[in-house]
Parts: sequence; structure tokens; C-alpha cells
Amino acid sequence: MIKGVLLDISGVLCDGYAAMPGAVESVSLLRAAEIPIRFLTNTTRQSKRQLIHQLQSFGINAAPDEVFTPVAAARAWLVENGYVPHLLVHPDLEEDFADCRADGPIAIVLGDAAQRFTYDNMNAAFRNLQNGAPFLALARNRVFRDLDGRLSLDAGPFVEALEYASGTKARLFGKPSSEFFLAAVASTGCDSADVAMVGDDAESDVAGALSAGVGKGILVRTGKYRSGDENSVAPEPSAVVEDIRAAGCYILKMRNR
Repeated sequence: MIKGVLLDISGVLCDGYAAMPGAVESVSLLRAAEIPIRFLTNTTRQSKRQLIHQLQSFGINAAPDEVFTPVAAARAWLVENGYVPHLLVHPDLEEDFADCRADGPIAIVLGDAAQRFTYDNMNAAFRNLQNGAPFLALARNRVFRDLDGRLSLDAGPFVEALEYASGTKARLFGKPSSEFFLAAVASTGCDSADVAMVGDDAESDVAGALSAGVGKGILVRTGKYRSGDENSVAPEPSAVVEDIRAAGCYILKMRNR
């Protein structure tokens, strides 16, 4: 039985700045079936405000409390523990940290910084880690599908480089963190066994969700998916389907099973 749905955004609902075929209709059908939906993303090149605006521009209405990004959890950690963020992130993400404290001990916060992944910026983060700064990773995905349709390096390789150099293990706030998935599940009011995760990343989206206790992991053959991805992870996907339209049909069929 599927009573709630977690949807990845990039690669599932959109490809760059365009909606995937069937995305708007599929979300509408799920909402018509009164299935609670949460939108999950590890994307850290856009603020939450920009993400919501993008979804709405496609015709997908997403309320702020339905959109889960790693930033909110990282900010809560910073506040709770009294740290100032040393940001190594994309400039568009800085607005999500604008109201963080400006004085106190430093914690490194790393996302997909794109062109900001320079030697000087990485070395500055490394030196702070050497001095004992905690390491907060907003994501550690290996790759993402870029605007040219090809795969590009995501934040993960840079997280691992700093971990290797400094000997400091990063605390992960995005997928595949179990805490991230379970926070989204809890907001639906459903048991985790009755929730399905739909993603294009077999490792981070699907295996991560299943390892966290989410009932179904549905892998779509869009976005960053490459042939055979489903055979390279454990747990294996519950289903592998062509796209979000097929995923929506699968969910509706499983609604009362």
C-alpha cells in the first residue's frame, strides 16, 4: 500500500529549466487521489525560494512546507550548536543562510559551489577543518545531469577531498541521510512503510530511501539514470520505470495493495 509520496525534483520532475513530460499531470493525479506529496532535493545551486518558484512556473503548486532541502536541517544544527557558517556554496544559496549568526566558532558548510570550488576556497575550508571546525555537507552526490545533458561533478567529490585531506568526517544533511528522508516522511503523517520515493539516482534517492525504511523505492530512467544503475546498489529498487508518468501510474495501482 502506498499512502504518501516523496518526489525528487531534478531529473524526475524537471530537466534543467523545463518540466519533464507528464510531470505536471502526474502530480495533479496524485493530489486528486489525496496522496500527500513531499518534494525532496539535494540541489544546492538554488535557494528554496527559487526552487518553489521554478516548480510553480511549471504549473506544480508546492507549498514551502512540502519542499525539503538540506539547508533547513543544516541551519537548525548551526543555531542549536552556536556555530557561524563558513560557506562553500553556490552564490544563489547564500540567501538561505542570511539570518545565521555572524560571530562565534566556525563550521564549514559545503554544497555544490560550482565555479567557487577553487584551490583557495577549498584550502581555506581545509585549514578551518584542521583547526577543529565541524564539517556540514549539504549533499554528497557523485554527479548530476548538467544543462548540456551530460553528467558533471556534484558536491560529493569535493566533500570526499576535504574529508581525505583533513581527516574530518562530514555530517550529511541531504539524501541519502536517513534523517532527511524520515523528516519528510513524518511530515506526511504516514508510516514510512506506506511511503514511496521516486528518484533518478539509484544510490542516493532509491537505495538511500529504502535503507531509511521507506516502503518503496522507484527508479526512473530519466535525469542522471544510466543503464544498469539499478544493479549497482543495495537495496535494489522496488520498481524501475520509464519516467514520472509511469511512476505515477505505478503508485496509483499500488494505492490500495
